[in-house]
Parts: sequence; structure tokens; C-alpha cells
Amino acid sequence: MRKLKRSTSTAVIVATLAGTAALATAAPASAASYHCTTSSYTVDDPSYNGPDSDNWDLDVTLCAMRSGGYIYTNATVYWDGPYTAKNRNTYTFNNAKFQLQTKKSISGTDPVVKSAAYNGLEYALEHSSSHGNGSYSTGTLKHKAGSGSRYLADGYIQLDWSGDGKSYLKPILFTASPVV
Repeated sequence: MRKLKRSTSTAVIVATLAGTAALATAAPASAASYHCTTSSYTVDDPSYNGPDSDNWDLDVTLCAMRSGGYIYTNATVYWDGPYTAKNRNTYTFNNAKFQLQTKKSISGTDPVVKSAAYNGLEYALEHSSSHGNGSYSTGTLKHKAGSGSRYLADGYIQLDWSGDGKSYLKPILFTASPVV
């Protein structure tokens, strides 16, 4: 009888440990997380021809996540602008925006299923740090996911430079997020 109790106790302990191990390995797989891609682009201020540096190095991180039957997308823009950006501040742009897009991944051109323009980018760029650096995060777009469909985050920046006599220049494209 004593042998049976040990066997039963051992079996209960092993089953408990196995259950704990199963829960520990299942938790990370079920936790939703963003899948992101970062890409870069350098742009020259066409309205400035002075002796100082006038290039803006832009890094954009586009992210997508699937959770609870929805797709969530967002973006963050980081920049290293010219150190003189702080001095010129509100005279640098007439407008600047980040266009965030949630796209359905299909063969061929991915259609946009949700989109939003974030015009707060202009203020953020024009109020860079004293070294011309900064960042700007968009809001998060939420879209009901279709059954079996896959999605991604995409987006671009449009700049309307002050003093160049033009409106928005062609969109600055970045690499889309991984498909979720």
C-alpha cells in the first residue's frame, strides 16, 4: 500500500509539472504582439541652399498585430534633422503628414482597407530637439479581420516645404510591416 501512495503522489506531481510546463509554453504563443519593420530615407530641404546641412534622415517603423479578430496598425517616425532645424522651426514646412494604411495582403497590389492622415508630424518636425532630432507616433488603426485574410501596415510621408513655391512633394515611401 505504501508503494501505491508513492506512485500516486509521484504521478500527481508529474502531472502537475507537465500541466505547468504546458501552460508556460502556451502563454507566449497566445500573447499577441506587434510585427514591425523599420526603413530609412534621407530627404533634402529644397527651399534651403545655405552653407549649413539641410538633410533630414527619416526612419519609420511600421507595425501590425492581429488580436481578438482585429488588426491593429501604427507607425513611429524618428528623425535626425539638421542642427539648424531648431532655429528655423515653424518656417520649415507649410504642411507635413504621415499617411498610415492598413492593407489586406493579396496577390498583386494590396488594397487599403483603412487609412488615416496624421498631420501632427509637421508640428513634431518643426519642434525638434536642439540637435534637430525627434520622433512622432501615429495613433493606432483598428480593423475587423476577415476570416483567413492576412493584413499589413503601410504608410508614407508627404512634405510641403515652406519657401519652395510648391505643394506636397511626391510621397516618401517606406517598407511595409510583416504580414499578420
